[in-house]
Amino acid sequence: MNTMSEPIFTARKPAASLRKRLILGAVSLVAATAVWLPCVHFVFRPPLPAATHESEVEPLAGRLIAEQLHLWTDAESRQRELAKMRVTNAEWDFMGRTFLVLALANQGLRHPEQKGACLEVMDRIIDETLRTEQERGMYHFLMPYARQRPFVVQPPRSLFLDGEIALMLASRRLVAEKQAYRGPFRRRVEEMVWRMEAGPVLCAESYPDECWMFCNSVALAAVRIGDHLDGSDHAAFFHRWLERAKEKLVDPGTGLLVSSFSLNGRPKDGPEGSSIWMTAHCLQLIDEEFAADQYRRARNELGRELLGFGYAREWPVSWEGAIDVDSGPVLPGLGISPGSSGLAFLGARAFDDRTYFRRLQTSLDFAAFPHERAGRLKYCASNQVGDAVLLYAAVLGPLWDEVRRTPAEAARP
Repeated sequence: MNTMSEPIFTARKPAASLRKRLILGAVSLVAATAVWLPCVHFVFRPPLPAATHESEVEPLAGRLIAEQLHLWTDAESRQRELAKMRVTNAEWDFMGRTFLVLALANQGLRHPEQKGACLEVMDRIIDETLRTEQERGMYHFLMPYARQRPFVVQPPRSLFLDGEIALMLASRRLVAEKQAYRGPFRRRVEEMVWRMEAGPVLCAESYPDECWMFCNSVALAAVRIGDHLDGSDHAAFFHRWLERAKEKLVDPGTGLLVSSFSLNGRPKDGPEGSSIWMTAHCLQLIDEEFAADQYRRARNELGRELLGFGYAREWPVSWEGAIDVDSGPVLPGLGISPGSSGLAFLGARAFDDRTYFRRLQTSLDFAAFPHERAGRLKYCASNQVGDAVLLYAAVLGPLWDEVRRTPAEAARP
């Protein structure tokens, strides 16, 4: 018995020792991860805030704007970038222009010494956009399904185009008046308001029988800036729009505005991050309290922070939505949406949510592969429209502030 048991005892001892080492190694790995993982964000977190929020984002804005201007002054780079975006979504070609014009308007107002250069590029973008719309028609900037059936309101027009073109024209005029843009802007505002008034819920179509809250809020902001510029008064229309939206277009579970709906107000999609952050920002010009409430709800339902990193969901936990080109590929489990996270920068900046903005930027520097060359910054995981949104978020403030000024304040030098 002794000669048989000895080999058995000898064979088991190393196995037991190996198990102990594996267990010890696993425990050590878990312990190291528990210590290391919460510290990762310190490597990518931007520096502590400076004296003002503006100075905190100034370096980011300067490098982003240099890249955006390069794309509009270097024809080869621009065509290469546009070709990549249009393969996925023709809307991005158009929206990239809008957000860059908005960013340049803010930059020109904040830095008067840069106003001339900003206006020059704004005019180039606006003129090229108007020319393209006239020569190729509205469908050039829309997704293919826009042709699958007729618009309900005839003749067909897309509020997606009208709203953002009007906002570009209004922003440019607000920085410095340009007589050539007054007539086109006013005619577009009249067309938008007429079409919104024609809808049962005071919203107009972006696609056939498909209204988007993003587009309608952009249109409202453009009309509001027009009131400031031209002395018109759409206050009664704004009041009725808010009443109708609160009654018909709010998701009962979250209190957030839905993202898309039919012309008669039947919801197609519930609240979406790729819509609500910009919507809340635009509604700041219509009703500050309601806009702030929408941001708080979006922050609660969609905004997330984990181990020092910030991100945003595309949909509330209570809502199951489909992955589309706006949301981008959503990470399972956490529900991280590139589209929502990118536009969350705008929301955080617009509503002065500094902690969330900083944590979003930490995630950006960690996961979006920033690439800097010759003082120009772009994010390799993004594209021109994504970087233009980030730039606008970094510089926004003066444009909306100018619209909010009272007549007495505006008259002061």
